[in-house]
Amino acid sequence: MASIVIRVLHIARYRAPSMERKLEIMAARPDLALWLVRPAFWEDEYGRREVRPVVPGCQVIRIPMLGRTNDPHRALYRTFSFGLRVARPHIIHAEEEPDSLAALQIAFARRLFAPQAKLILHTWQNVNRPKRWYVREVAWISLREANAILCANSEAVRVLREIGYQGPAEVIPPIGVDTRVFRPLERQLDPGVFRIAYAGRFVPEKGLDLLLQAVARLGPGVELWLIGDGPQRAALQSLARGLGISERIRWVPPVSPEQMPELLAQVNVVVLPSRTTPVWKEQFGRILVEAMACGVPVVGSDSGAIPEVVGDAGLIFPEGNAEALTRLLERLRRSPELQARCAERGLARSKLYTQEAIAEQTVAFYQKWASPF
Repeated sequence: MASIVIRVLHIARYRAPSMERKLEIMAARPDLALWLVRPAFWEDEYGRREVRPVVPGCQVIRIPMLGRTNDPHRALYRTFSFGLRVARPHIIHAEEEPDSLAALQIAFARRLFAPQAKLILHTWQNVNRPKRWYVREVAWISLREANAILCANSEAVRVLREIGYQGPAEVIPPIGVDTRVFRPLERQLDPGVFRIAYAGRFVPEKGLDLLLQAVARLGPGVELWLIGDGPQRAALQSLARGLGISERIRWVPPVSPEQMPELLAQVNVVVLPSRTTPVWKEQFGRILVEAMACGVPVVGSDSGAIPEVVGDAGLIFPEGNAEALTRLLERLRRSPELQARCAERGLARSKLYTQEAIAEQTVAFYQKWASPF
């Protein structure tokens, strides 16, 4: 008897081909038929750009959005049906937060156009932050409609239980690391310089002020590459001048995923010094996994999911503690053996987070929770 082909309508706001690799892998399976609903454009504080219209193996439906694409809560899709009448899915997998307007919109579309389909939502949220009454109502409606929730970290499962969701929930990050892009390259280290890197947003919760303080304490022979941009840039530049380390900092504008491995090959360590706030703590830390996949040692704070992601492959310090961060970086600086050991362990651990591994876990979840059809 022929095996059942699971029809999946996947809704996601991916902005780069390396983020789509999971879908390519899943679409290559003979037991899956995959439709991808995505925004026609990606828009954030750095501008607006078109996303690629084709993802190998997927039937792509591009839909414009109302609101900025990078707003996970208030943006809406300019559609009523999401292509549901065409796809006739067994599963609607929407990588949208339960308390978002998009999740509410998708839940209503499922009721109208594909009531037999199972609905899977996704959450990053590992803090049960206060919400206005109407946001709580949106979340409750979406959670009642959802058949299952996938979580980016284990604390997100706890938050779901705290707010009363009792349905299926598992930890499967939405995006893994594309090892075709993030892979070890020939190291291009300067033997006379210990080079530290951070990549991401320049915002207070990322703890970059602590990293600047640590660089100042480490003294000459240490450089810091800050890759990215954000509203805290001017304040950080002012702090660097006050600490007397401006000449030891390189400010690198945001780069594409394809360019990142070349930068990582030139640094000794990647640091993610995130600090928890009343409404946020680190939800994953993708740069850590990307650095590990490139064979670069990592150091992170103990904010949120960082210890969960890093495991024993890197070094962890108490968030907000610049002195502890300095001590860890000095240990690495003085020990090429420790650097090599962290790099080796990181490379091994990164295999847990490859796009292939995430795709396999996602399909297994489909098969476990979305049958029978």
